[in-house]
Amino acid sequence: MARPRRSDDTRQMLVEEGAAGFLANGYHGTGIKQVLDAVGVPKGSFYNYFDSKESFGRAVIDHHSRCIQRNLADALGPASDPIVGLRAFFGRLMGDFVASEFTGGCLIANLGGELEGSETLRESLSSAFTAWRDGVADALRDAQGQGLIRDDIAAVELADLLIEAWEGAVIRMKIDHSIEPLRKCLRRLLDDYFLP
Repeated sequence: MARPRRSDDTRQMLVEEGAAGFLANGYHGTGIKQVLDAVGVPKGSFYNYFDSKESFGRAVIDHHSRCIQRNLADALGPASDPIVGLRAFFGRLMGDFVASEFTGGCLIANLGGELEGSETLRESLSSAFTAWRDGVADALRDAQGQGLIRDDIAAVELADLLIEAWEGAVIRMKIDHSIEPLRKCLRRLLDDYFLP
């Protein structure tokens, strides 16, 4: 007999609490009991929602990926200039980092450094990164079409460069407790290297 499934709302609360835990303590440092207690779900109920901690990790990564895609779409939506939209998107991330007092960082990058042994989670992280990169590449392709940035390099390559440089700047931000490395990353790329 199949186990009854609990509400989707409870599952979503577990995923959101898991994302907060993974950001604060990493995948291995976040216990399932800790997440269940924070949401007020009995310990034995975990398997009503997830088959394993690994499937829980996939759900958290997928949730984070959807949040990135939604935030990028929200930032790009009202902007007729895709570079203005990208600045708004990255500006929101900077605001989140400042609000967290530079402790959170990027879930994808944090877990990427921690989960190299799990092929399933590595694939989820790779898919999340690719979805983010593709959204940025679409915006850069639009900017190329408007003559706002150079078009001698493929938009997807520029997007890879931007996100990879951003992630490096996030590490420096966490070390220095300063938003300046992120500003410098955007300035060097969007205001210099990417220009036509």
